[in-house]
Amino acid sequence: MNRRIRFRSRRAFTLVELLLVLVILGILAALVLPKFTGRTEQARTTAAQTQISTFGTALDAFEVDTGSYPRGQDGLNQLVIQPADVPNWRGPYLKSDIPLDPWQHPYVYEFPGKVNPTGYDIRSMGPDGQAGTPDDIVNARISSR
Repeated sequence: MNRRIRFRSRRAFTLVELLLVLVILGILAALVLPKFTGRTEQARTTAAQTQISTFGTALDAFEVDTGSYPRGQDGLNQLVIQPADVPNWRGPYLKSDIPLDPWQHPYVYEFPGKVNPTGYDIRSMGPDGQAGTPDDIVNARISSR
């Protein structure tokens, strides 16, 4: 009977051992999690830049076919749906509908652009969702880097 009690007590973890493991896991989480959170925001920024570049390619094809870039606030939608007043439209110029940016805000299109007055601006309002702030991602800034 004594053997069974000793055998069982040897197999179990003590409370101190369990607490030590939890402290070690907490320290590791405190070191690793901040690195992953910074990468998430960087990945979203890169995704927005890539999407804006894709829009740029489609807008250039639109301009070659029609002689002008789309006008109006629904300019990006004209890449997918043929406008009634645009001759020589040979789209759709994108394979799918216009997506939201990685922060779930709509992309903003302007022609002529404020940042690029001889062309167009495509803007993601970035993480803060506010236009005209330093975290905005604009096509003119992407191509000038």
